[in-house]
Amino acid sequence: MRISALVFKLFILLVFFTSPAFAESKQMQGEAPPKDVAIYSLITDTPEEGFHLAIKLSRKGVTTTQPDKEVLFMLREVYSRDPDALIAASQVVAIHFQTIAAANNYWRDARR
Repeated sequence: MRISALVFKLFILLVFFTSPAFAESKQMQGEAPPKDVAIYSLITDTPEEGFHLAIKLSRKGVTTTQPDKEVLFMLREVYSRDPDALIAASQVVAIHFQTIAAANNYWRDARR
């Protein structure tokens, strides 16, 4: 793969996390934390809260990397139709969730 194509795909991946469909966490079981809440800890009460935190961490990484919203929205039509970009975005969330789950001892203590 050429470097320019790789850079483009990485940019598309970053842009993915600003998608309204991705941000629509109320469709999931639990409620997402408010958008204005700062991230200070990886400890959550439930796996659902951990998943929402993983999404928030992923989105924060994108907005920190590219704070220009116009640029973020510019290529939405392209990345939303690219299966490789969508799979890569899911992998980023999964890695964050894996880290959060480990920090929470996989919520084993909550089952007692």
